[in-house]
Amino acid sequence: MADRELTFEIFRYNPQKPETKPYLQTYKLKETTGMTVFVALNMIREEQDPSLMFDFVCRAAICGSCAMIINGRPRLACKTLTKTLPAKIKLFPLPVFKLIGDLSVDTGTWFRHLSLKTESWIHTSKTFDPKAQEERMDNKTALEIYEAERCIECGCCIAGCATANIREDFLGAAGINRVARFMVDPRDERTPEQYFEVVGSEEGAFGCMGLMACDDNCPMELPLQMQLAFVRRKIAKIGLGVKEKKGVKLA
Repeated sequence: MADRELTFEIFRYNPQKPETKPYLQTYKLKETTGMTVFVALNMIREEQDPSLMFDFVCRAAICGSCAMIINGRPRLACKTLTKTLPAKIKLFPLPVFKLIGDLSVDTGTWFRHLSLKTESWIHTSKTFDPKAQEERMDNKTALEIYEAERCIECGCCIAGCATANIREDFLGAAGINRVARFMVDPRDERTPEQYFEVVGSEEGAFGCMGLMACDDNCPMELPLQMQLAFVRRKIAKIGLGVKEKKGVKLA
């Protein structure tokens, strides 16, 4: 597959220059061994067109900055090898998020709003004591929290979500995953009713159409389908008036 000539058709549009309508620009590039879409984009920008806009930070699939639509599917450019793609590659920016220019979108504002909406911090009445011993938890709970925390906020799940593309108020898989993370955290003192207010509506757990594109498109392979089922089950119990026993969280 090495030494193929790759043809990139890349979405171009700068919102700062609205007089120029969006268009596709074609670039050709020789494929090299181990080339990723990220590497190809850097070569295009360095050797052919320095005006091309796209985002990157870590180059190691842990920051989520380089997410884009690659041949019709939300993916990370730094994790997508060109050898897994046909010789003709089309690149578009992620939908849902505000377009900055070309392939660059503003996911930061969206995820900040998500954090505020879901109140993504430990709610506790305890006063922090820097000299106290760390609060311990069992390994099973710690692993459940860690699994949810692996989300890199790339936006691939949101971009592939039918509901998020229709409704701007929908939390999406990333938001539901965030809520699930705090639901299992024994340090969080929010009541079931408080969680219901956050996610017990069509903006939250019950807005999902069930297409599960989020699960298919997550580059970290998070179990987003299971997280949705977990949150829906808990919220349904709250709505039906099933009470928790003292010290026991709803399963």
